[in-house]
Amino acid sequence: MTALEEKFTRMATGKPYNDLDPQLIAVRAEATRLTTALNQAPDIDTRLARFRDLVGSCGVDPMIEPNFRVEFGRNIHVGDHFYANYDCVLLDGAPITIGDRVLFGPKVGLYTSNHLLDPGEREAGGCTAQPITIGDRVWLAANVTVLPGVTIGANTVVGAGSVVTRDLPANVVAAGNPCRVLHPITAADKTGFTGVDMG
Repeated sequence: MTALEEKFTRMATGKPYNDLDPQLIAVRAEATRLTTALNQAPDIDTRLARFRDLVGSCGVDPMIEPNFRVEFGRNIHVGDHFYANYDCVLLDGAPITIGDRVLFGPKVGLYTSNHLLDPGEREAGGCTAQPITIGDRVWLAANVTVLPGVTIGANTVVGAGSVVTRDLPANVVAAGNPCRVLHPITAADKTGFTGVDMG
């Protein structure tokens, strides 16, 4: 394991790390370069190729709208058929794991990292990070913020503008700041829509 890999392994434990470490600054700068190239790609195929180069792993058929931003990129793992709408930000000081068929609305932000509270430690670069996990078929609506250490269960819908500070179970609708469960998703939520043009 390289020194850089050891740093990322330590960061994922939640223990304090130095955000001003020169190696981390270099990786962050490279991620900024790559996301800028991704966002300026002349066509969808080029954009998706650059996305695959940026993240740690990626399933089939992702769709990433500009402007997409990450902190490091290497700690992001997405499943099949991932969709990120405009202005998505993923700060991946710790791993971000996203399941299959996940939808992100515009301006969704997932933030694994936090600065330390003590001002002296914060000025010295002190940070902590905790992983974020998003289950299969989750929909995060516009302007949802997910904070460090959160897991969101499969099929859950999080309403626009929510701030998710703690885990959410599967198969629920949740919203608010702080986000809370509003109700389960049940058969009563079905509309009969099949994907066939009903016009």
